Amino acid sequence: MKLAENIPGLAAPKIRIANLTKQFAARGGTFTAIDNISLDIAPGTFFVIVGPSGCGKTTLLRILAELEKPSSGTVEVRADRPGRPSNSMVFQGDSIFPWMTVWDNAAYGLKLRGLPEAEVKETVGHYLDKTGLTKFARHYPHQLSGGMKQRVSIARAFANDPEILLMDEPFSALDEQNKTLLQEEVLRIWEADKKTVVFITHSVDEAVTLGDKIMVMSAHPGNVKAIIDVPFARPRNVLELRSQPAYGEMVYNIWGHLREEVQRAKAQEEART
Repeated sequence: MKLAENIPGLAAPKIRIANLTKQFAARGGTFTAIDNISLDIAPGTFFVIVGPSGCGKTTLLRILAELEKPSSGTVEVRADRPGRPSNSMVFQGDSIFPWMTVWDNAAYGLKLRGLPEAEVKETVGHYLDKTGLTKFARHYPHQLSGGMKQRVSIARAFANDPEILLMDEPFSALDEQNKTLLQEEVLRIWEADKKTVVFITHSVDEAVTLGDKIMVMSAHPGNVKAIIDVPFARPRNVLELRSQPAYGEMVYNIWGHLREEVQRAKAQEEART
């Protein structure tokens, strides 16, 4: 991934993806996970990706995270401040270090970069407070619930102050109550930072609740089927937003885009078995 220069006075996307294709070696040839994706994401956008299983959502995120290399095409992230990490990622499952306390997990990226102890203390304290974890700073992961572990992951990601924040279905394993609470938590923290976020979810409700823009991906091989602007004002209250008729209409409309791709993905799966 290329880290692009920030040119003063020149409007530029935070993320620019051009003609991106990713193929994997497979029995009898190659498997194309994503095919010729091009899109721009503006700075400070909460960009959500939905699509059927197997459409390449996570592959795209892993390329943004520099965990995979594209087969062709380019990805550029505009650098606003030298020295910041290009990205931080919050995974679907439990990804915090079990041998570290909550505090040490949240401080991990900052200490790895060799930041001054006073700055680490201030930053970690700030995000533990924002995520309601201050009282649990000296606890270990085995002493925490699933929702609290994801709070630690979120605190660690925001504390590291990356150029972009990547989130791969971070709430999918949680019950509905914890999921709603963490959605509100992320929205509240994001409002203060307005960091560029790329967020994957299978839930259209979650996409509309959190996003500024929603990209609907096609069934395999993954491409851009539609990019939809979310018109709801910020800051957002999750429960109040979901009570609005316009919210339900938007969820229904996005399902209209997605339904055909889900059915096509199901047909592809049945043809392989």
